[in-house]
Amino acid sequence: MTRPRFGPVARRMVSEEIRDALMASIESGALAPGAQLPSERALCEEFGVARTSVREAVQSLLALGRIHKVGNRFHVVEQLPEVSFDPRKSRVRELFECRRVIEVSIARFAAARATGAERDELVRIAEGFAPEMPLDDFRAADRQFHSAVARACGNPTLQELYGKVLDGVFASDEFRTLLDATTNIDAVREVISEASSAHRRIAEAIQAGDEDCAAQAAELHLSQVEHSMISRMV
Repeated sequence: MTRPRFGPVARRMVSEEIRDALMASIESGALAPGAQLPSERALCEEFGVARTSVREAVQSLLALGRIHKVGNRFHVVEQLPEVSFDPRKSRVRELFECRRVIEVSIARFAAARATGAERDELVRIAEGFAPEMPLDDFRAADRQFHSAVARACGNPTLQELYGKVLDGVFASDEFRTLLDATTNIDAVREVISEASSAHRRIAEAIQAGDEDCAAQAAELHLSQVEHSMISRMV
């Protein structure tokens, strides 16, 4: 059986392009349920990109629940998890769609435009996250971090618009009830742990002025949190 072939991608959001190409192959059946993904080296050669971009794309698919790891290799999931309608999770999807549209671009702009003081502030805030921190402390620091990224993007109108999205997230009863449920303790711990690392990656990319890396780190962060809230929380 021949496996799907991929051509080089344009360098816009490289990991997103790779993720979308792999997703299209999964949805078309070219990468069938249970099929093993091509090796990292093979994907790098087919797409004509560096390993970092392939890894980000694969991690995004993993966070979305489209692939899973068996040993040292990744496989397409045999069957996508069935998610019954839950109005709380419907609201979560809406808010994450808004975040994804705005937040990835904000991270890219911040990497290009932030002042030295703003870059240092982001690193300082990011270093304050820890996997064991209480949920309330995490949520306060989370808002502080993302607000600081928005301030650093150099566009007051975009900052104001994003502030409304953050207001929606942090005032959301749907978010609160999912995060506060005792049945979701393990999933919330996972979100805090993953987000702690993600915030450091975003801050470091912005500090380094790496626009692509900052945007990719923001995209992966959103994918991980959204997947945990929709697929793991009840």
